[in-house]
Amino acid sequence: MRIGIAGTGKMGSAIARRLASLDHQVTVWNRTKQRAQPLLEAGIAWAATPRELAAQSEAVLTLLTNAQALDEVYLGDEGLLAAARGKLLIEMSTVPPAKQQDMARRAAAAGAAYLESPVGGSVGPAKEGKLIAFVGGAEADVARALPLLDQLCKRVEHVGPHGAGETMKLAVNLPLMVYWQTLGEALSLVEPLGLDPQRVIDILADSSGGPNMLKVRGGMIAQALAGQAPPQVTVDVATMRKDVRAMLEEAASRGRSLPLTGETLRNFDRAAQRGLDGADCSQLPVWWLAEGGKAA
Repeated sequence: MRIGIAGTGKMGSAIARRLASLDHQVTVWNRTKQRAQPLLEAGIAWAATPRELAAQSEAVLTLLTNAQALDEVYLGDEGLLAAARGKLLIEMSTVPPAKQQDMARRAAAAGAAYLESPVGGSVGPAKEGKLIAFVGGAEADVARALPLLDQLCKRVEHVGPHGAGETMKLAVNLPLMVYWQTLGEALSLVEPLGLDPQRVIDILADSSGGPNMLKVRGGMIAQALAGQAPPQVTVDVATMRKDVRAMLEEAASRGRSLPLTGETLRNFDRAAQRGLDGADCSQLPVWWLAEGGKAA
């Protein structure tokens, strides 16, 4: 299958490599070509514009930063929708549900089949085809996309019309975002014990206080607590703040209150003000121990 991928960040690159390894003809586009260079060196093709990417592909997957990036990539004379008639568009970014509904209307007007499919999982599961997809869109379009999504995901959940996939993704991410805050607070209780960070994380991970995230990222968190910078940024604080804001906005639109989530965002904002916006998520508990929990 001829597949285009717009957005070659960590997840986009991992998915591109996964699909190329399954003998798909993969073409990529990214705002900065240099970011895609490792993929091009691996033999994956390049498109000069999103419009060219759509023209060359049967299906296009987009993994973009935020709602503004969707407008930049999909709309305009050189956007995806300019050459999307008859094509399958699978939008995998985490953005507000209302944005996906808006893009679905625009895609329909352009004659394209449009699905939202944000995923649960990080780069490792993406490489292994073990993501979880939360799909919103029409049943017929889901059936068309399922053979492709099955190659990327261990579980594909069609949860409703456009907007439903993002709502599910935000709900799945919400406990995780709050946990980053509660982890810092829990560590502040045991800090006076003077225990080795790796031991503390191992205890938490093996107990009822340890979600799956701690089992996966525990080593990185322990290294951060020991003063070792992570080898790479997996999820930065800016992305976490964006997602938490979307959670709060969606709740407000439905007349719901998320008090714990609101407090979490306030603390993430404080961390960003201290220069952590581009830092890896594992730095949040470090910041909390150093100054977050002591600030007025």
